[in-house]
Amino acid sequence: MWFKNLRIYRLTKPFEFSPEELHERLSEKTSRPCAGLEPSTYGWSAPLGRKSEQLTHAANGYIMLCSRKEEKVLPAAVVREFLAEKVAHIEEEQARTVRRNEKEELRQEILVDLLPKAFSKSSRTYAYIDPKASWLVVDAASATKAEELVSLLRETLGTLPAIPATVLSAPASILTNWLNGLNVPANYVIEDQCELRDPNAEGAVIRCTKQDLLSDEIQVHLKAGKQATKLAIEWNEHLTCVLCDDLSIKRLRFMDILQEASADEGIDEASRFDADFALMALELSRFIPSMIDAFGGEDRSSLT
Repeated sequence: MWFKNLRIYRLTKPFEFSPEELHERLSEKTSRPCAGLEPSTYGWSAPLGRKSEQLTHAANGYIMLCSRKEEKVLPAAVVREFLAEKVAHIEEEQARTVRRNEKEELRQEILVDLLPKAFSKSSRTYAYIDPKASWLVVDAASATKAEELVSLLRETLGTLPAIPATVLSAPASILTNWLNGLNVPANYVIEDQCELRDPNAEGAVIRCTKQDLLSDEIQVHLKAGKQATKLAIEWNEHLTCVLCDDLSIKRLRFMDILQEASADEGIDEASRFDADFALMALELSRFIPSMIDAFGGEDRSSLT
């Protein structure tokens, strides 16, 4: 289980649930299929999938959990087509114009009729808790998806004092300095991808891939006032990722040396999952503080 994107939350109070206690609490809100007229459902699922009933998976003090969302697939184009047919039929039969309020009522009737017949799709979001370091790490590309899981966990536990990680320096300024060759940490290597933005509200955006980011071409944009809002780096020869100015991490990839170490730990699926999780969480327990330090250290003013 190798995460591909990170959204990092600081737990502002100690997390005191054991994996077993957390499992019991998550059991109160397990995922389930959509009922007839429900457009979606959201709950907890076993990280190991169908082969396990445990809603938590613990390794080396870290606790993995997984949310599952099921949604009815009802394309807007289909609803519009049914609505257009109904409106045309009424207008033809009754020789009158169907007004906006009536169209909305017809649309709701169509939804009631079609939802029970619609197919369902499901998606899972994984996260893990590091009780010792007080981090909650969510594998989500978007803030909305991460907040959805955090909100569900907060609702499940009754309370969850967690806030997005914050730092003392502006990440965009730090990333821009790195592109200018200033204060790049020793274990960071700038790779070949970045996003540059004009700080003005509607400023230009330039996205570069497979580009020498220390070239004169990039320097021209930096001298014009653009700032780096995303930057691909390699860290400590163990992982690569794209650092973003909102402290999210995208396109995370662990180097072969870690995945090869995991492959030697066991051959069955459960053992492989356990080994992957343990190695990943251990590596991120080193990388996350390194990244926080690179951005000037954690802003702890909101923790008091």
